[in-house]
Amino acid sequence: MRTFLVWIGSKTIAFLGHFGSMLVLLWRVLRYVPHAIRDRHLVFQQMALVGADSLPLVVLVGSFTGAIAALQATNLFAKFNLIAIARPYIGGSIATVVFTELTPVLTALVIAGRVGGAIAAQIGTMAVSEQLDALEMMAIDRNRYLGMPRVLAALTMMPVLAVFSNVVALVGAFVLTALKFDFSAAMFFDSIVRFFRTSEVTIGLIKSLVFGGTTSLVGCYVGMQTRGGAEGVGNSTVRAFTISAAAILVLDALFGYVV
Repeated sequence: MRTFLVWIGSKTIAFLGHFGSMLVLLWRVLRYVPHAIRDRHLVFQQMALVGADSLPLVVLVGSFTGAIAALQATNLFAKFNLIAIARPYIGGSIATVVFTELTPVLTALVIAGRVGGAIAAQIGTMAVSEQLDALEMMAIDRNRYLGMPRVLAALTMMPVLAVFSNVVALVGAFVLTALKFDFSAAMFFDSIVRFFRTSEVTIGLIKSLVFGGTTSLVGCYVGMQTRGGAEGVGNSTVRAFTISAAAILVLDALFGYVV
């Protein structure tokens, strides 16, 4: 029992230490946001990586997200023979779950795997090849040169990706309901318009903003802590995605409790 408590205590202390270090890194990165205009070429480069390069994958995932949401919603009503009664409400119910939950979370998980891991691998490679030490020798702050552009790019582009994902998810949901239950475009989208709330989209965009910042911050932190050559870079890539995915789900649960 004592050994177990010691293990729990050591893991808790280690977690708090890493969490505190990430908050310090966040503060150091945010201090350099006013320098974003001067370093705009670095920011634009990362915005292309997070945004334009990730858009095809986000669109693909978003379209099937909407289709799956529609499939589950219609199957649930059909199971209890309520599909005829629920027709005027299905579009609005699908839009609500897409805007507030599915799009922000699944888009963030995709970005965590593609971008978060890439950030950790890039910075981790620089760490094991002593390029970070070279930056320090040249009096270049790693937080300004590496951290700020990546965090700012994720904060900027994640809500944009969420908007694209929302649109294609609704299109995917309509296509499935039209093919399987003969929904018309007027019926489906009229339901969305009638039950639409601006707060639903706002909540989803705020979630995307927080998730994007968390993913990039974790990637930067894990990358800067990389040790052990090529094997260490691989471990950091996996670790960055694992931590980011867990953080996204925890933060989403906190949003659901607070909002």
